[in-house]
This record gives sequence, C-alpha cells and structure tokens, in this order.
Amino acid sequence: MTDRLAAEWMRRADIVELVEVLGRDNARFVGGAVRDELLGLPVKDIDMATTLRPEDVIARLDAAGIRNVPTGIEHGTVTAVLTGGPVEITTLRHDVSTDGRRATVAFASEWRDDAARRDFTINALYADPQSGEIFDFFEGLHDLRQRTVRFIGDARQRIREDHLRILRYFRFQARFGSQPADREAEDACAELAATLKGLSRERIGMETMNLLGLSDPSPTLHRMAELGVLAVILPEADPKALEALVAAEMCQAIAPDPLRRLAALLPAQVALAEQVASRFRLSGAQKKRLATAAARTEEPGTPRALAYRLGIDAALDRLLIAGADASSLDGWEIPQFPLKGGEIVARGVGAGPEVARILRSVEDRWIAEGFPDRARVDALLDAELADRAA
Repeated sequence: MTDRLAAEWMRRADIVELVEVLGRDNARFVGGAVRDELLGLPVKDIDMATTLRPEDVIARLDAAGIRNVPTGIEHGTVTAVLTGGPVEITTLRHDVSTDGRRATVAFASEWRDDAARRDFTINALYADPQSGEIFDFFEGLHDLRQRTVRFIGDARQRIREDHLRILRYFRFQARFGSQPADREAEDACAELAATLKGLSRERIGMETMNLLGLSDPSPTLHRMAELGVLAVILPEADPKALEALVAAEMCQAIAPDPLRRLAALLPAQVALAEQVASRFRLSGAQKKRLATAAARTEEPGTPRALAYRLGIDAALDRLLIAGADASSLDGWEIPQFPLKGGEIVARGVGAGPEVARILRSVEDRWIAEGFPDRARVDALLDAELADRAA
C-alpha cells in the first residue's frame, strides 16, 4: 500500500474532464473509492468532496454540458452523470447539530473539518485527482494497513451523532477488520446499543441486510451477540445457525444471499419470520420467501422436486440451511408440466374436481420420477385412468 492513489478509473476521460471543470484545487476523491483502491478491491461508487458550493458545482457542470442531478442538495450533494458511471460531488461540511438520527450541517472551507465529521478513519482518506497524493488527517492509512476499524475521535460522540454507526461499525469490521478489534469502538457500541431502538426499522433492516450480504459475517454476528447489540436489533437470532449456512455456501461455491442468511438466523417459525420481515420493512416477495424458508423441516427433500414446487431460490434456502447438497440445481431450469386438464377431459373424464385430482396425481408421479419426457407422462396418465376405472 502506498501513500498515493494510482487508480485506472482516475484516468477515465469523463473523470478527467470533470476534474478540469471543477478545478484541481477544488475537488478530491474521498471515502470508499480511495479506501477500496488502496486495498486492491473493486471500486463501485466514486465520490468527490469539493470546496465549491452546490450552486457553483451545478453552474460549472451545466456550462460544460455535463448532466447533473441534485440528489442531496440540502446536504450539498450533486451527482454528475458521466458516461462511465455517476460521481457524487459533495461540498465540504461540518455538523451544526445532531440527534442520533439526522444531522444539521453547514458548509465548510477546510478539508480537515469535513474529515472530522466522518465515521471511521479509513473512510476519511482524500486523494488529489491528478497527482494521487493521499490526504490523511486521522491516521487512516495506518489503520488501513493494520485492518483496524476505528472511529474518528471519541467513539461515543460519533455514535451519539448517528446511532446507525453502531451497525456500520460491525459491517466494516466484518468486511475490513482484523482481530483484536478496536477496544474503544467495541466498548462504545456495547454501551450505546440501546440507542438503536430510536432508529427507523427500515434503516436497521437495510444495514443488517448489508452486513449479512458480506462474505462471512458469522464471527461479527457472534461478537454482536456477546456485546448485546444483536439482542437489540434481532433478539430472535442464533449466530450458530448462520455459521453452518455460511460453511455450506462456501463448500458448494454458492454466492452469499442476505435473505437466506436472515432466514438461517431465525427459528423455523413462519409467524415469527413474517414479523421480522415486517419489522425490517422487507418487500412482499422477500416476506414470502422468508416465510417459506421458515416452513422448513429437518429433511428438505429432493432438490429438484423442491425447486419445482417452491422455486430455485426458496429451494436453495431450505437445502443450504439444512446443510444438504444443492449441486443438482446448478444450471437446472425448472421444467413445465406438459399435461393439461383438457386432455384428461378428452379421455372421457367429466370436467370438474376429478380432473384436477387426476392432474395433481399424474404431476406428483412425474415429479417423483424426476421429470420424465412426454411419452412417460402419457403412460402415467394411462395408469392413473386405469386405477380410476378399476
């Protein structure tokens, strides 16, 4: 790791133009893009901080013909819509007041003031867009080298400013952190865990799902339980169950799925799963899938039969939570049952409930035999009709 940024995306023509429009001395890359580039990780979102006021940013972008959207204008953020992807540009700020849920900010002129209001040292790194020089006000480079997730300044004060930072701390710890973790950060999170109750359920749910989507959040969930944080946001959770699921996913090379992991954390109780889905403000489809996973039994059944009846995702949920082999679903497409009710009527069965019963019976046999071809379906129908006539 060097003290300079030499990112390929910094040489993108559209970003070079953006820097020229804003002025080299007026803008720096900041936050996740700088952090991830230094760690050699893929950069998803590019953010810039600027000494320019939002109206000046908009005026310069408009004059240069760069499309822009005032995505967070009340907090000084303008998004430049570039050919290679959007870049958020935010005016330097400092906090005027905070209440743990939202902050009132004022624009600042000093880079250090802007850095001081950020959460963790590794997120307060700035980079000159042309030279790549790193500006580090709070030893973020040292913490990045040591894989230490540390609050800027007083950890308790940072959390009192925004209670969600407790969950952000554990997400960053799961993604970047090493052991032992920063003692002050953990003590502050444990002491102020109850403040999470004052946040919206949606924010809690979103941050929890972000954590669960990481490669292996199991050790972090265990630590959250030990510190009393997990009991505040998800008292029903069992981190040991998540550990088993993550092991199954890794063993079978199946990508992490936060919803599946949430299902694994919860006991197999449909009503409880629905309550948690509502609490986290999940979508209707997510709520249904979580409830389906909660209806699991110890023996999930044949993978393809399960997938046919529930869908691939729901089948994977049940199989992996049970630690079962799901390899037969890799690349498999759910077939369509070829028999129609009209064909049964054409064979002399009067329209009505009996047709539906025969259709279900033949379909059950077809599934049990592993989805054979049409000729076999006809034979199964013949057998079903013969049994009916006997």
